[in-house]
Amino acid sequence: MKAEVGVFVTILVFFGVVGLSYGIVTDWQEHVGSVGLLLCGGLGAMVAFYLWKTARSLPSRPDDDPDSEISQIAGAYGSFAPYSWWPLWLGLSGALIFLGMAVQFWILVAGLIMGVWALVGWTMEYFIGENAH
Repeated sequence: MKAEVGVFVTILVFFGVVGLSYGIVTDWQEHVGSVGLLLCGGLGAMVAFYLWKTARSLPSRPDDDPDSEISQIAGAYGSFAPYSWWPLWLGLSGALIFLGMAVQFWILVAGLIMGVWALVGWTMEYFIGENAH
C-alpha cells in the first residue's frame, strides 16, 4: 500500500501548498477558495492516514516489493458480466436525474424510476436470462 499512501500524501501536499498560496494571493479575503483547497488537502491526509494505518496491520503485498514477479499477484480479480447493457441505462438515468434537478421535477422522477429499473436489472442479471446460474 506504499504507492496508495504516496498518492494521497501527494494530494495533501499539493492542496495544502495551493490552498496556502491562494490565501496569501487573495490576502485571505476570499474565504471559500482557500478553505475548500485546504479541506481537499485534509481529505487527502485522512485517506493517507487510513491507508498507512491499515497497511501496518496487513502483510506486505507483492506490489510493495520492487523485486517481486508479476506471477505473484496473478489470480482471479472477480466475476464480471461479459456483455451487459445495464450500465448504459444506469448512466442515462443518472443523467436524467441531474437534468431533472436543473430543469423540471418530472424529469427527475422519470430518471429515478428508470434508475431503479436499471439498478434492479443490473443486480439481477445473473439470476435471469442467458447468464442465469
